Amino acid sequence: MTLDPFEVQRIVFTALGEDLGDPPRDVTSEATIPAGQVDTAELVARADGVVAGLGVAAEVFAATSGGTATFEAKIKDGDRVRRGDVLAVITGPTRALLTAERTALNLLCRMSGVATHTRRWADILAGTKATVLDTRKTTPGLRALEKYAVRAGGGTNKRMGLYDVAMIKDNHKLAAGSITAAYLLVREKFPEVPVQVEVTTLAEAQEAVEAGADFLLCDNMTPTLLRTVVEAVGDRVELEATGNLTLETVEAYAATGVDYLSVGGLTHSSPILDIALDLRP
Repeated sequence: MTLDPFEVQRIVFTALGEDLGDPPRDVTSEATIPAGQVDTAELVARADGVVAGLGVAAEVFAATSGGTATFEAKIKDGDRVRRGDVLAVITGPTRALLTAERTALNLLCRMSGVATHTRRWADILAGTKATVLDTRKTTPGLRALEKYAVRAGGGTNKRMGLYDVAMIKDNHKLAAGSITAAYLLVREKFPEVPVQVEVTTLAEAQEAVEAGADFLLCDNMTPTLLRTVVEAVGDRVELEATGNLTLETVEAYAATGVDYLSVGGLTHSSPILDIALDLRP
């Protein structure tokens, strides 16, 4: 699991800018804490879960301290934690620690919440053929972090955006005239890009495979219909199920033999994992 350091710096810069204003300042910390004071703080889990984003949090503390704060991670991204566990110890200028606090926690709690939610799906799917995927239903500006968190939780990123995989959906079919027509147009203009086709019936799945699709997105199919599609074309393309998937129904969908289950809720509906920053007495 890796994150582009330049993307992390961009996000941290933007997030700190929201908090500090222009000119940047933390009026409370500047008023109450001497400039030379140094303290040690701990990042502490307030709930059980899976952690993601420790390196991002470290970048926030580095930014507010001018690189002088030390960040000692006690665990690694992807680890399960229990309430009360210390995730990291940070030492540096007290003003910098408290200025970084909310931005670091906003990012760390959000990412850890996504990782925790993803891990629930991955645990249920363990031992099956299926893997849980995320979607493009991410928080604007945080896609790289949220998709990293999915990986930390045991999920997979199928595509990062509109540029790396062509996804032929209903509106594309209508605009082009058919699945086959849309596929041929994409393949002609972007021959190097993988093409996925959204299908809702067995007939559409068969048409997409005959056209040459690399993989299919089986949208809002029942487990019974999905199993029929798997039996018909599953030996020729990868199959992804999506739509109305829940933790209660995931086993039934995985049992169909599908390769992937894509879940928008991993990134658009995951609650945060509660984490706090506590100064040592």
